[in-house]
Amino acid sequence: MTNEFDDEMGFDDEEMTVTLDLEDGPVTCAVIVILTVDEKDYIVLLPLDENGDNEEGNVWIYRYFEDEKDPDAEPVIEYIEDDDEYDKVAAAYNEFLDESEHDEIVDED
Repeated sequence: MTNEFDDEMGFDDEEMTVTLDLEDGPVTCAVIVILTVDEKDYIVLLPLDENGDNEEGNVWIYRYFEDEKDPDAEPVIEYIEDDDEYDKVAAAYNEFLDESEHDEIVDED
């Protein structure tokens, strides 16, 4: 798997996207959030169809790295093979969602 952070599609003020080159072909994903869990960074991606939509709401979670020595280098993402590690990150993402929903409710009042 390779990745490409897509300047043309995503580094605007509204939505950042990542294009993943998978076995079945490229998939464009919206970046939902980058989380830090146990001092490691993870990225949560929402895969998009040809129209830029996601009807299912499923997200993909990967390990995320940036080269601190070279800020111009493309970030790298890696598949998480360890189930315990994945479960911790998924729990952190669920907590992020709960906090986001709470913030939206509070902001509406």
